[in-house]
Amino acid sequence: MNPQPARLTQGPVGRHLVNMTVPVLFGITTLMAQSFIDTYFLGMVGDRALAAYSFGFPILMIVTSVAIGLGAGTSSVVARALGAGDHERARRLSTDSLLLSFLITALLSLIGILTIDPLFRLLGAPNDMIPMIRTFMTILYCGVPFLVIGMVGTSSMRATGDTVLPSKLMVAAAILNVALDPIFIFGLGPIPALGLNGAAIAALIARGIMFAGTIYFLAFRLDMISFRTAAPGDMRRSWRDILHVGLPAAGTNAIVPIGMALITAMIARFGPEAVAGFGVASRVESMVLVIYYAMSSIIGPFVGQNLAAGKEGRIQHSLRLCASFCLVSGLVIAALLALLSGVVPDLFSDNPAVTDVTRLFMWIAPISYGAYGIVMVVNAAFNGLGNPMPGVVISVTRILALYVPLAFIGKELFGIAGIFGAYAAANILSGLLGYFWAKRNAHRLCELRAAAS
Repeated sequence: MNPQPARLTQGPVGRHLVNMTVPVLFGITTLMAQSFIDTYFLGMVGDRALAAYSFGFPILMIVTSVAIGLGAGTSSVVARALGAGDHERARRLSTDSLLLSFLITALLSLIGILTIDPLFRLLGAPNDMIPMIRTFMTILYCGVPFLVIGMVGTSSMRATGDTVLPSKLMVAAAILNVALDPIFIFGLGPIPALGLNGAAIAALIARGIMFAGTIYFLAFRLDMISFRTAAPGDMRRSWRDILHVGLPAAGTNAIVPIGMALITAMIARFGPEAVAGFGVASRVESMVLVIYYAMSSIIGPFVGQNLAAGKEGRIQHSLRLCASFCLVSGLVIAALLALLSGVVPDLFSDNPAVTDVTRLFMWIAPISYGAYGIVMVVNAAFNGLGNPMPGVVISVTRILALYVPLAFIGKELFGIAGIFGAYAAANILSGLLGYFWAKRNAHRLCELRAAAS
């Protein structure tokens, strides 16, 4: 097997960004579609199954935040090692990240299993649903190490510049999950109908197979796993470097659901129909923003390799291209959602109290999606540069310093429209802050690296 080259330090910047983004876009879209299908199947089982699944969603968000953080830390350090031409160090980091991920997620899963009853009572689950939730969540917790290690492993793949292989693994896992869902949920042949637990078992099997595939390709196709025992000092250094980016990245991702909980509480003042309309709008938003999720997953490896290679011009060029694309695509998305605002809300509800809120959101919030895309991209770029704290500051500023206070003021002055307007303003202001901060930060880090060499 040949050592992985720093492929992102050569060739047209725009071509690299497109070639890397498209496979990730396809993979993330498939995963989102799988989540929708899961919800559809559980809705067929009954409202209690769907409610139990919904209670578990915030916990899965936290787990996903941990996975994203560890993945960001791994991607950053591996990409910079490859950019510096140190394949052995990159392989050591990739290997140590998998062990670190296993230890963290095994501990989290154990704590999660032991605290299911009190945690879900705190979240408001009725006592008669606790046994159902307990079994369902126990199965899900058993699959958490497979999920997180799989995500961290694919981050190592993307750090090499290869986004096709990890996207194929994501798509294969999603398709397998969808195929297994009806078998285990509704039963087939000797397999009994397991309902909610069947959905958890299907996810466990799909994640286990993705985990096995990830380890296989990392070891035998990309040569990114070392089978030599690491010296304790080397492993501690790897873990320190990974967590230097990983912990702030995980915290950054956890800020969003905290802020959304506060906003939902504000909207709840207008009644449950308003909350339902906001929920529909959020689901629509998650689908149209998928392009920015994809871009944010590839910009870190790109800037990391080029920082290590001392190629500031390529970093600055990539930031300009991404920002330009975000702004143009954001305007297109806003125009399309405005045109579709008379149709899309009615697909989810026939209650005007619900659809009016969704429609209002679709008129106001999307004008800021381009700026929000810039926030996602520059936060990932900070992680790739090995300097994650500006991303934390930008996210805290966007949610807690801008969105929540402006939403409170907007609610008092303009009602729900004021809350949605606050969201747009927070995105635009934080997008401007993030873009210029990222450009200046990249320049400073490249100068420091040049001076050190």
